Amino acid sequence: MVRTRFVGLLALLFVAVPLVSGAQEAVAPAAVASGDEATHQALRAIKQDMEDALNKQDLDRLLSHLHPDVVFSTMNNDVRVGKDAIRAYYAQMLGGPDSVVKKVTAKFDVDALTRLYGNSGVAYGSSLDHYILNDGTDLVVNGRWTCTLVKEGDRWLIAAFHYSTNVFDNPLLTKVKNAAMGFGALVAVAALAAGFFIGRRGRRPATA
Repeated sequence: MVRTRFVGLLALLFVAVPLVSGAQEAVAPAAVASGDEATHQALRAIKQDMEDALNKQDLDRLLSHLHPDVVFSTMNNDVRVGKDAIRAYYAQMLGGPDSVVKKVTAKFDVDALTRLYGNSGVAYGSSLDHYILNDGTDLVVNGRWTCTLVKEGDRWLIAAFHYSTNVFDNPLLTKVKNAAMGFGALVAVAALAAGFFIGRRGRRPATA
């Protein structure tokens, strides 16, 4: 179902973008060089701003943290490149007249400090995403994400974001299974009813 595919979506950028950078607070500051600590603090601020912007559906604020050539891979294997493509994706999924999603909120967590490689870094972690679709479907998705960041001038920008979920255990799969079971039960009842009436007609006594 097209509406169902979305969640896989989206992944929406919404779900994707904000995770970006953060450094896990559980790691002791003493374990990080003073220069790196300043970087991790800046990345934490980006993560929080992206999460707030997503939950307030502030698209311009979300896009302000993206590299012009950002690459975003969604859960349904869709790939969007560049800010304009992501803006169009947002309208398709959330902001437009025929959008699939009515509302989305997310909480992003990081697994560890962002791995820094000079002027680039890789962050990864999990997200808890709550979707309300325009057809009334209410879904909570446990996601996993990986984000690549680059530093241009004095700013860190999101250059790539990949979002995924467990394909073997997720609310969309459960919904499909339940629908299939319901359809199977309906077919079985219809078959039994048809067999009953056909059997009665076959046993009808002949008239003189």
